[in-house]
Amino acid sequence: MATRWSRARAGRPPSRPASRSWGATTRATAAAAGSTRSVTGARRPLRDDLQRLGVALTVGAVALAGFTALRVLQEGSRDERPPDADAIVVLGAAHYGGHPSPIFEARLRHAVDLYRAGAAPYLVVTGGQAAGDTIAEADVARAYALARGVPEAAVLSEAEGQDTLGSLRSVAALFAERDLQRGIFVSDRSHMLRVLRMAGDLGIESHPSPTPLSPLESDLSARIDAVIHEVAAIWLYLVLRA
Repeated sequence: MATRWSRARAGRPPSRPASRSWGATTRATAAAAGSTRSVTGARRPLRDDLQRLGVALTVGAVALAGFTALRVLQEGSRDERPPDADAIVVLGAAHYGGHPSPIFEARLRHAVDLYRAGAAPYLVVTGGQAAGDTIAEADVARAYALARGVPEAAVLSEAEGQDTLGSLRSVAALFAERDLQRGIFVSDRSHMLRVLRMAGDLGIESHPSPTPLSPLESDLSARIDAVIHEVAAIWLYLVLRA
């Protein structure tokens, strides 16, 4: 009997190892689940941080653009005519076959009025020859000024610049050559901040006198477009200069 019972007992499958196997499996599953939660938990803060960074950058860009637009408007409202100015500098613009565009003519009329009022002994006209043109903007401006009684000896030309910065670099060289220090700059209101910043960076003591005659003055949509353009142009200049 003992022998049979021993044999039967010996033939039963052991229970403890099975229990240990099940426990190990359970612990492994729990560990894997915990690991998954840890990875997911680590990803969420990173994603949230990136979203916050994106929002902060967007808000910052909007704030900078708004501040720059405000400065454009503020500078465009200033009109300074120091009594010891050396020259009036008028920025070029488009022309049609030698006839100044309405925006260009408004700048030229204001510059000639300043000269007639004795604001400075010289009138500097600027602007090179654009693609497709047969005459430079400065030559158009010179002819306009001479036709309205400005003496030929008083008109100085810069006919090389293809953009605002190029023209002002040539103006700075002309000022240095003639020992001129202070300039009254004439352009549209929205253009003045960029003009004065560039001229100042080039070593010219610059003062604004925006034309009140520009067609932009009566076109709100065009003025808004001009301000937006200037905000982008100013920041492009600052970034490239840096």
